[in-house]
Amino acid sequence: MRPDREQRMKMKSASRLYAVQALFQMEAADEDLDEVRRQFEGHRFGAIEDGTEWAEGNVDLFRAILDKAIEAQARIDQLTDRALVAKWPIDRIDPTLRALFRAAGAELLIEATAPKVVISEYVDVARAFFPDGKEARFVNAVLDHIAREVNPGAFGGVPAG
Repeated sequence: MRPDREQRMKMKSASRLYAVQALFQMEAADEDLDEVRRQFEGHRFGAIEDGTEWAEGNVDLFRAILDKAIEAQARIDQLTDRALVAKWPIDRIDPTLRALFRAAGAELLIEATAPKVVISEYVDVARAFFPDGKEARFVNAVLDHIAREVNPGAFGGVPAG
């Protein structure tokens, strides 16, 4: 049975969250892409573990985000650095936020989803990790800057400055 629109949206949201977790895990545990991908696809997507049911994810989106994040990491980090205050380069920010910016930056570079949707989705991911809301506002500002630089046409042609 094919998932309905709402289920597909939830699967995409779960994939974005999993992509951030996977990128974080790759950096924190120094694991390679193939190993982390196997772990997530085999043990997270729709799994039930210790009474916790993990949401089903969109495997294609998950893989596309991870592949693009790895392939374009230097560019994504540069985009993020330009959106951050000069004294706070990406290597000095929280590793969870760094993973989030890399996943979101990858999806913005893929350009398959409207930038405003990508920003909104990753602001929600930030809220999942940082419920107080401060980081979500920070993520919104940084991703808005990145999105305007990557795809100014989606915002009326006005690049971030």
